[in-house]
Amino acid sequence: MTPSHRSRAPEPAAGARRGPARDMLAELGLATRRAGDGLHGTASVTSAMHVPGTARLRTSILAAWADTLTGLLATQVTAPRVPVTLELDVQLYRPAPASGTVDGTATAVKVGRSVFVASVRFTTAGAEPLAVAHASFMTAPDPGITLPPAFDVELPRGRKRLARPFAERAGCERRGPGLAVLPRSEDGLNVSGTINGGLIALVAEEAALSLSPGGALCSLGLRYLQPARTGPVVAAAEMRDGLAQVEVRDSGNGDRLTGIATARTFAEGRAGER
Repeated sequence: MTPSHRSRAPEPAAGARRGPARDMLAELGLATRRAGDGLHGTASVTSAMHVPGTARLRTSILAAWADTLTGLLATQVTAPRVPVTLELDVQLYRPAPASGTVDGTATAVKVGRSVFVASVRFTTAGAEPLAVAHASFMTAPDPGITLPPAFDVELPRGRKRLARPFAERAGCERRGPGLAVLPRSEDGLNVSGTINGGLIALVAEEAALSLSPGGALCSLGLRYLQPARTGPVVAAAEMRDGLAQVEVRDSGNGDRLTGIATARTFAEGRAGER
């Protein structure tokens, strides 16, 4: 995912990953299937997916699932070229569940010559609305970055499931108020060898939540400016009245700004609602 039009080798969308065997995002367990002109996904929520200090699904995981669904849908337009995520946002109606299943249905909003836009509606058991997400994509300008020959938008449920908390699995650490660090890891890379955009969502979320311990995000918006190639990725957040602004930089690559994010926490007490 991610990158500006000036990037020489953009980071592909989630659908262009190296493959389930090497991808920690596959451990989030999202299975996908075609649904008419759209794409449907379903996954089970486990305790390893919870926000630290709560019994709530991480908003960054919803972002990763949204990126996967919309990225896969975008490939139907860009194939064999790779779609590159430009922007991604997730807005929750209410605090996310502690368990059960989450379903997401992705549909195209705009199919243009230069930009593809899609939306996702997330629901929980009984088709109760949980969140909406939107994402925009462009085709990677480097024609040498292409989808794998056996690429398919229908992903089976991964055999290996997340066994440790998501941040721990990714090696993402809070280093102080408003500061989180994510290392580069081989199983967290896209086909171009850059850090997966779902993990960028995680480090941005961790930076914001470090300023609101025990809280959870009701919204997360990401703008990807260029790929994070080297790592560690450092996210620095400032928060006022529950609204966080986050800068994400590739510290091993000249401290370049790779993305910006905004995040808002639920009003006090809502993150713990049952």
